[in-house]
Amino acid sequence: MKLEKITNESRRRYDDACGTAHGLELIGERWALLIVRELMFGPRRFGDLRASLPGLSANVLTQRLEGLEAAGVVVKRRLPPPASVQVYDLTDWGREAEPVISELGRWAARSPGHDPTLPLSPVSMMLSFRTMFDPRKAGKSRMTLGFRFGFETFVVTVADGELGVRRMEADGAEVIVVGSPESVAAAVYVGAGMEGLEISGRAEVFEQFVDFFELPPKAG
Repeated sequence: MKLEKITNESRRRYDDACGTAHGLELIGERWALLIVRELMFGPRRFGDLRASLPGLSANVLTQRLEGLEAAGVVVKRRLPPPASVQVYDLTDWGREAEPVISELGRWAARSPGHDPTLPLSPVSMMLSFRTMFDPRKAGKSRMTLGFRFGFETFVVTVADGELGVRRMEADGAEVIVVGSPESVAAAVYVGAGMEGLEISGRAEVFEQFVDFFELPPKAG
């Protein structure tokens, strides 16, 4: 029996007109969807992406970025002075993948094998807020919180049943939470309280904030 040699190109194509199949051709390679996730809050340098995805080698990251660029999902550009560094960013179309990532995360969180205590990147933690936020629990609450994970800082706003997240300095936030993404996840989703976190400002705002989230029930 003659064995057919399978090329990388043939492995990426399903020869299926279904949009789901083509979506997998675009972002279904190992690590590709997580790279898209890490770019959801703005451009990142190559080294930033590697730091956020420690299990990803430089060689594979280069390959995935090239593939995502070729597909029109990612664009490579240089920031203006004084930064003058090369970064990767999502195209407008690439950014439209956020609901796909969010709904996949919500669906997978119902798996009995999902462990919310495993490592998280800062971006993953912020996206989980947007995914698991329950506007009914928030009601008419209005608040601004800063989250600092090492050198990365995000500002989360809640207003009139909507939650927003931006990567920016937290000056002016009512409360600033400093710690690891895992410690924040434990406080929000596991009920671990303030363990492992440094809170400055109005701690009661963060205590109210954690009540706005709930993981979906496990699949029976």
